[in-house]
Amino acid sequence: MALKEGVQTDKAPAALGPYSQAIKANNLVFVSGVLGLIPETGKFISDDVADQTEQVLKNMGEILQASGASYSSVVKTTIMLADINDFKKVNEIYGKYFSSPAPARSTYQVAALPLNAKVEIECTATL
Repeated sequence: MALKEGVQTDKAPAALGPYSQAIKANNLVFVSGVLGLIPETGKFISDDVADQTEQVLKNMGEILQASGASYSSVVKTTIMLADINDFKKVNEIYGKYFSSPAPARSTYQVAALPLNAKVEIECTATL
């Protein structure tokens, strides 16, 4: 395998700029920040943070699968929220995707997210 290998799937939204959906390197996969966009349309599933979170995690699952990884191999996530008051709603949905032991995680409120998203999540998984 090359030093690093890009991962791309049409089952998740295309990258919005000069970056990869994910990179595989050293038996790890680094998934770029994922938004709640519908892959076929490039539009948000809705303006609701719960709907966006569900779509983010579905999109992330497709990228993980294309990488040869899965939710169970995720070791670290970072959640970026437009509004920290959405933490509880996001947490409830997030918990359905990650079994125990859950990945290490950081969650931040940020000034703004691409395309005015409500939530963005990135992760690192083992291969």
